[in-house]
Amino acid sequence: MKKFALIGAAGYIAVRHLKAIKETGNTLSAALDPFDSVGVMDSYFPEADFFTEFERFDRHVDKLRRSGNKIDYVSITSPNYLHDSHIRFALRQGADAICEKPMVLNPWNVDALAQIEKESANKIYSILQLRLHPNIIKLREEVKNSPADKIYDLDLTYLTSRGRWYHISWKGDEAKSGGIATNIGVHFFDMLSWIFGDVKRNVVHVYEKDRAAGFLELEKARVRWYLSVDYNDIPDDVKAKGARTYRSLQMNGTEIEFSDGFTDLHTASYKHILDGHGFGVNEVRNAIQTVYEIRHADVIGLKNDYHPLLKRY
Repeated sequence: MKKFALIGAAGYIAVRHLKAIKETGNTLSAALDPFDSVGVMDSYFPEADFFTEFERFDRHVDKLRRSGNKIDYVSITSPNYLHDSHIRFALRQGADAICEKPMVLNPWNVDALAQIEKESANKIYSILQLRLHPNIIKLREEVKNSPADKIYDLDLTYLTSRGRWYHISWKGDEAKSGGIATNIGVHFFDMLSWIFGDVKRNVVHVYEKDRAAGFLELEKARVRWYLSVDYNDIPDDVKAKGARTYRSLQMNGTEIEFSDGFTDLHTASYKHILDGHGFGVNEVRNAIQTVYEIRHADVIGLKNDYHPLLKRY
């Protein structure tokens, strides 16, 4: 049984990590969050020590290490801009780090962590759960076995409506979250480059606080993408069902289904890591570079080949 610590226990995604730790037969020794709304821990690890101050958490984890009862893994679900700092903390404590996406906000942060990992006896892993989705794996194999000159046309749409709180929180602060393409899109861009190869051209048509859209030319695909947290962008038939999220990946006009199981892949990710096959620092590089370029691109407006949903503009 491995011992875990969790940084960011009050966050939206933390419960998936608690569930994954539990379902893989391991235990949570300690958790940290400046906010104390962490009652969900009672459903998983009521005996875990909890801290609202990093200094006390740091002292506690260090005490465990010095007493021969050290933490094996630190799971990191804190705000995006704190990830690399918390990864460094994990390595200093002799633990492997399991970090939510995005691992970092800038390409040079990837380089720094890669160097720090080389100097450490421990590993850094990223949660890239879409790489473990059966339909995505099947699609990758199909593309891999296709003719070398075959180019696919894709439309990626991800609409996940958020309330007014979103823009008041750290998620609405681009310096802390990386902006909308990073915060809600980085795992999709990772999936695309994992399947279709490196980015050759990156065009941004729209970039606003609550939506972004653009065009990616990959080695084996042309991708029109659209991301939004605005409820008004949700299709009417989806709204009629009471849903607030819509995902779609169309390839050459055919829908690729990957919504089922989308939220259940964290346990699979943990199993993958515990079996020694996790996705490391260098695996995140392409996606981090892509969203960094989107964040700093010149926005060209509705020109050339853009996503169909932009026609409303």
